[in-house]
Amino acid sequence: MANEYRAYTIGSDNHIFSRVDLICENDDDAKERVRQLVNGHPIELWRGATFLARFEPLQKGRPLN
Repeated sequence: MANEYRAYTIGSDNHIFSRVDLICENDDDAKERVRQLVNGHPIELWRGATFLARFEPLQKGRPLN
């Protein structure tokens, strides 16, 4: 059964400035999709009222993990 998720992009003032609604099979699928959305700003992933993860943008000159 699919779950509903929200991905919130966090601005430099630590406030939400955009949201993406996602439907994914499970938390791992949602995390993988959100990793692909990170572009210059952190993104927080939520399932309802449950915080799942925060994804930080890559720093210039910093190697991929």
